[in-house]
Amino acid sequence: MSTLRRLAAPLAIVAAVVLVYMQNPWLEPPEGLRPALTVIFWVLAIVVVIAMFEDRKAPEAQVVEVEGPTFTRYLFSNTRAGLFWLPVRIFLGFSWLEAGWHKFEGEGWMDGGSALRGYWERAASIPEEGRPPISFEWYRDFINVLLDNNAETWFAPLVTFGEIAVGVGLLVGALVGVAAFFGALMNMSFLLAGSASTNPVLFTFAIGLILAWRVAGYYGVDRYLLPKLGTPWARKVAIKPANGGSAGT
Repeated sequence: MSTLRRLAAPLAIVAAVVLVYMQNPWLEPPEGLRPALTVIFWVLAIVVVIAMFEDRKAPEAQVVEVEGPTFTRYLFSNTRAGLFWLPVRIFLGFSWLEAGWHKFEGEGWMDGGSALRGYWERAASIPEEGRPPISFEWYRDFINVLLDNNAETWFAPLVTFGEIAVGVGLLVGALVGVAAFFGALMNMSFLLAGSASTNPVLFTFAIGLILAWRVAGYYGVDRYLLPKLGTPWARKVAIKPANGGSAGT
């Protein structure tokens, strides 16, 4: 894994060059080459993320190289800042709970998913004039795959219960960072499908809760839940002894 950590920077540079080539409006890759470049970029990006995850165990990874603003550290790390995030949680929580409950009681979601299928069909359509609702071709292909496989039958209940679960989690302050992440994921899905509505506002607030996951639920269940769960992704850092002996933990 140490070799993988050393390769993180060059692989990230290669991924950046590939992205510049694909997204630069003055450089048009051949149509047949674009899918391969897309796969190459995502493979490199995933490898870089894995390498960065491994790099967290290096002793130098614990050193703060660029200090952040004091208020930012307070907002994302101090339990008293939970009072700031409490109204944000309540607003997002009720927004998601209401949206999910409306789907649960309404038609076309829990009875076959016809409402979701209609939404997908409108989003995936390409009008003769003007811009289509979906800007990214890969996301349109993804929606078409769902349509071709009648995925609305199980996807609609998944969305319904997912929205309710996110709302409840935010309201009671249980695993706020996880709940906010899945809320933001749904916001992004709706935005990619061309539906703005309240999604930009909800997405922005969700990002704040994700960054403040340690303290956002302090005035809620997370005050007691997180200390019990701990942070299972935290690993001990290897420290090299000053006398040149073998490394310990």
